[in-house]
Amino acid sequence: MTTLIEARSISQFYGHKAVFRKLFLTAAAGEVHLVLGPNGAGKSTLLKVLSGLLSPTQGTVHRRVEPGEIGYMGHETFIYPRLSAVQNLLFWGRLYGRDVDREQVLEVLTRVGLQAVAYEEAGHFSRGMAQRLSLGRLLLLQPRLLFLDEPSTGLDASSQGLLGQEIGRMRSRGACVFWVSHDPERDLPKADAVVALSDKHGEQHASAAAYREAQGVLCG
Repeated sequence: MTTLIEARSISQFYGHKAVFRKLFLTAAAGEVHLVLGPNGAGKSTLLKVLSGLLSPTQGTVHRRVEPGEIGYMGHETFIYPRLSAVQNLLFWGRLYGRDVDREQVLEVLTRVGLQAVAYEEAGHFSRGMAQRLSLGRLLLLQPRLLFLDEPSTGLDASSQGLLGQEIGRMRSRGACVFWVSHDPERDLPKADAVVALSDKHGEQHASAAAYREAQGVLCG
């Protein structure tokens, strides 16, 4: 498979405090890499470094995709409250140079369950609805390298199921996904590999099967 990103001995410091140290990883098209660890272990920081939002203090990150092929879904939804759901997606499509039209946008909004509020201002959306609109942005842009920072936050069980299905579709078309999760029992079955961070800086990158065996995590 085609390698889309490679990190070589990356470390991140805030002042004299190390967030993570000397992490190596390689990820290919069609793979899902689950990022696990306790609060404060550096999961969000790692995603920002891998995606290019932050530069590593030490080491290098090589991305074999164009900047417009990188998608990021974090705690901030990056939606515009005075624009409707349709207008938000049309704006992001044009910003990324995608040739998208209203019909495509409405199809995406239907997939994420927002068709009934397509023309309502996004500022009136609940947290879960805003998250689904963020997911719709990714479905519209079709990034090859995708970073998801706790994407299920604010989603009900049905929406979490939708998220899992859509991640599976992205993977099947060749996207590489990094996914921060606090629920390894639920999400490990979807993963090919695990990046495990700890507040003791014991970083590791292993296959999901090897991680399950080492941790004794039982997954279906």
